Amino acid sequence: MNRDKNLPLTETVYYILLALTEPAHGYLILQKIEELSLGQVRMAAGTLYGAIDNLLKLKWIQPVQSEDSRRKVYVITDRGMEMLRMDSERMMHMVETTRRRIKL
Repeated sequence: MNRDKNLPLTETVYYILLALTEPAHGYLILQKIEELSLGQVRMAAGTLYGAIDNLLKLKWIQPVQSEDSRRKVYVITDRGMEMLRMDSERMMHMVETTRRRIKL
């Protein structure tokens, strides 16, 4: 299996992309990440916005129109969705292989 040089995704990037399968602004992204991770991942605003800048450069997310001009709203792009899918498949393979190997 050929692997993209950007894989594996960091936990932070993975959850940001997952949160942005629906449009969201910064604070909502932080809330969604905490919810999706069952409270296991809590991200500082500075970490989030640094990651957002990188994801924008990679074109994995993009800004979208918002009714509130004070908030920047983002959504995952097709490329970002592909990266999320590929990393999810990579992790599922790891889990399945581990389960078979240690008979879980």
